[in-house]
This record gives sequence, C-alpha cells and structure tokens, in this order.
Amino acid sequence: MSKKPVIIFEGIEGSGKTLHSNFVSRYLKKKNISFIKIREPGGSKNSEKIRKLILDDNLNFNKNTDLLLYLAARSENIDLLKKYKDKKLILIDRFVDSTVAYQHYGLGVNLSIINDINKYLLKNFKINFTFLNIVNTKNMIKRLKLRKKLNRYDKFNSSFYRKVQNGFIKIAQKNKKNYLIVDSNKEIKINKKIILDKIDRLIK
Repeated sequence: MSKKPVIIFEGIEGSGKTLHSNFVSRYLKKKNISFIKIREPGGSKNSEKIRKLILDDNLNFNKNTDLLLYLAARSENIDLLKKYKDKKLILIDRFVDSTVAYQHYGLGVNLSIINDINKYLLKNFKINFTFLNIVNTKNMIKRLKLRKKLNRYDKFNSSFYRKVQNGFIKIAQKNKKNYLIVDSNKEIKINKKIILDKIDRLIK
C-alpha cells in the first residue's frame, strides 16, 4: 500500500465519522505528515456551493436529482484529488460508498447507474482504506438532538438510516481487506486508539 494512502471515513448521521476524521487530522499534524482533507459533498469551492443546495432544508429534490447533485459535487473534486494522489495522504469524509449506501440502499436508485457514473468520474483513482463507523438507533437519535442545526439529511426516519447502515455493512463485508468497522456505540477513546493504531500501520 502507498505510504500516502487515500483514506475514507463513512457512516450514517451521528456515527462519529467526522469526529474521528478530525482526530486523525490532528494526529497527522502532530506527526508533521503532509495531507489534505475534504468532505463530500463539498471540499472544493464549487462543490461546497452544490453542498448547500443538497442539504438545504427548504428544498426537496427527487432521488435522481439528489444523486446527480452528489455526483456533480464529486466531479468538482476529482482534479484536486488526482493532483495530490501519491503526493500527499488524502482523507475524505464520505465518498463513493456513501453514494451507494444512501442513494441505492436508502432511496432505491439503480445501482448500475451509480457505479457507471462513478467509474466515469474516478477512472483510475483508487481508495486504499475505509473506516466505517456504525451506531445504533438510540445513540444516533441522541446525538442528532445535540446538534444546533439539522440539515435535510438529518431528518429522515429511523428505518431509512437502518437501510443505509445495512447497505454500508454489505459493502464492507465485500471489501473486508480494506475496511475496518468501528462500533461507535463504544467509548470514544477506545475507538480513537483503534483508528490511530490502524493509521500508523497504513502510513508505515
């Protein structure tokens, strides 16, 4: 594996993926390791503008429009990601598997369409490792209630998030070698150590 891998953090709302990706960012800074970190949707200037549309609580796109907006946001990031591939470690908060989990498993969009467009956009851009944070419904709801502001994707019903999380788990089971499932119902410090230990192994 490259010493400057592409590392993804996945999971449903309230799963702790952003928290842990931030822990990793701070850890890499302390070790003076060069990296870039982006989120999806978002990351680049144009992608952030598309993000605002996607998450706007006053808008209600149909599932195909939602998919195309997410992929448009990704399209705006590809040049940036390819520019730094193998030059800097890359951290991404949500990526291709989120599109499959939410748009296919959650909303029922045809999987072939999602895969075909992603292949067209990514071409030979490869992911090295993914951390999947999972959470039970009770803790997810508890954590969402603590947020000061909820966006459109924070307001689906519990059955939707279960479908999405089960979708993530199916993806992980097909890619066991390059996936680590993190039980975010456990104490934060336990998972932080598990993730940082894995990061050390990935960059050696």
